[in-house]
Amino acid sequence: MPKKRTTTAKPVLKWAGGKGQILDVLESNMPAKYNKYIEPFVGGGALFFAENPNNAIIADSNSELINLYNVIASNVYQLIDELKHYKYDKEMYYAVRAKQPKELTKIERAARMIYLNKTGFNGLYRVNKKGEFNVPFGKYKNPKILDEDNLIKASHQLQKATIINDDYANVLSNYAQEGDFIFLDPPYMPVSQYSDFKRYTKNQFGEEDQKKLSHIVNSLVNKGCFVLLTNSDNPLILDLYKDYDISILNTRRSINSKANKRTGKDILVKAFPSQNELIPTEIPIQNNSFPATRYMGSKEKLLPYINAAIQGISFNSVLDLFSGSASVSYFFKSKGKKVFSNDYMTFASDFALATVENNNVTLTDKDMDILLNSEPHSNDHFVAKTFKGLYFSDVDNDFIDLIRSNRSLIKGRYKQALISAAISRACMKRRPRGIFTYTGNRYDDGRRDLRLSLKEQFINAVKLFNASVFDNKQINKTFNQDFRNIDVDADLIYLDPPYYSKLSDNEYVRRYHFVEGLSRNWKNVNMQWNTKTKKFKNYPTPFDSKESTYKAFEYLFSKYKQKKVLVSYSSNSLPTKEELISMMSNNFNNIKIFEIDYKYSFGTYRHKKSNANNKVKEYLFLGY
Repeated sequence: MPKKRTTTAKPVLKWAGGKGQILDVLESNMPAKYNKYIEPFVGGGALFFAENPNNAIIADSNSELINLYNVIASNVYQLIDELKHYKYDKEMYYAVRAKQPKELTKIERAARMIYLNKTGFNGLYRVNKKGEFNVPFGKYKNPKILDEDNLIKASHQLQKATIINDDYANVLSNYAQEGDFIFLDPPYMPVSQYSDFKRYTKNQFGEEDQKKLSHIVNSLVNKGCFVLLTNSDNPLILDLYKDYDISILNTRRSINSKANKRTGKDILVKAFPSQNELIPTEIPIQNNSFPATRYMGSKEKLLPYINAAIQGISFNSVLDLFSGSASVSYFFKSKGKKVFSNDYMTFASDFALATVENNNVTLTDKDMDILLNSEPHSNDHFVAKTFKGLYFSDVDNDFIDLIRSNRSLIKGRYKQALISAAISRACMKRRPRGIFTYTGNRYDDGRRDLRLSLKEQFINAVKLFNASVFDNKQINKTFNQDFRNIDVDADLIYLDPPYYSKLSDNEYVRRYHFVEGLSRNWKNVNMQWNTKTKKFKNYPTPFDSKESTYKAFEYLFSKYKQKKVLVSYSSNSLPTKEELISMMSNNFNNIKIFEIDYKYSFGTYRHKKSNANNKVKEYLFLGY
């Protein structure tokens, strides 16, 4: 009588490219529910045996392999009896190898395949042009030719499956239906990268075959199938599946005879219906209290996607190295994480100091009375004299000078930060397009923000910043430094550096010099008095040239390679998606890439808002 199965079976063969080492990754990416399990490049069947599906179709073009699985399913005890005649012996090995399968019974062919697999060199399956098995004898201590218990377990599992010897395309065309889960593990690209390629298939599976497969994957997803596909980290493969969720995995290639070639990078493509792009997830309600502003590159609209990208990633602390508007820092604070927030722009770090590091301090009515109703403490009328007629009315300029003067009367760094953040936001809201690269009001579109006085904007901003203050029970920290000088221990590193593009500049100082000067009270800045906008010299940054931008990314990935790293970047920028993947793959074992359709409304690209080039892909790269 058959033995009772207590656990799932293990693969019955050693198989080049077997997926045993990444089973956890594969299983964690499978759909929670599906109809049929289909694996048309079944090979050693690591995932099939681990999953033990009740309704499965497994297939392969290797007729000897499929004969083996059919025999295990229907004649396992005869196979066991046949295998008892074999022993680990070189002379026997070559005698068995010399036998022609067509002259043997199905059971003898199945036993021969197991025997040659267990005793041949590295467990390879390789045939010559005539289709004759030609792997040499392998040197082992005591190979286990017969694993009776596992064969019986495998028989139970294979009896539930439909086993087919056919081309993968025919199998998928004939059997794949909506709701099915399909695991594809085809021969990898490029052929030259893997010396074992021709050892387990008689047929080439080159560029055209890979393209054909990608078209089939697209049709399967459109049909409503759930598809997981593994392949090599190759530019062609990355491009073919760029519309899907891609993870990059460091794997061992132990089948290779050369030790220095036993490592590689695999990709895992997750192609599920209606999930070609990252599905946003709900963010904490507290995040609704963040005082939004029209800041170039702000990720406020992307927060639901960022929230989706980090699902399943364990972390307690975050370093937001290029915090900008502080919207992402505030988001992570809202999630209860310990947040380190940094930006080289002072007014940006004031945003973070007021809303992220600050857990309980607000501006009181008394503070506001001192700010608004006291005689100017030491008014030098710098704004009124320097920027007269450039950005704001004389009344607004006088109000800015009033706040500049009287903020020194309010003690405490958090209150100072709240004042600076509020006046900066007021200036940006009062300004058409929120930037200071031009003078006058040529972009006045009649918005309510432009009709309010700067005083009204400031009072409103104070209310918003006060309402944003909350205690997340963490000791959060804000920095105003060059990113290369930050040295903190955080679990997750969020990188949203200035985007380098040949189509535009990323000069934050040029756009925001007025509010930056206001936060610094124009101290330690190099004023360019000859310019029409009265800006000051840009801060040095490695993201102002292509060469230094690439070096900066390499530096960041190397520095934080022991951490989890989430990168925001745009398809209109350099490095390219493929270049970033390559740089990250040198430092992280796993990489996931997400794409979000995004439209820049102003200030980033030198063309009109209606220009279709505004529509880009915003990328999220997750490395760990």
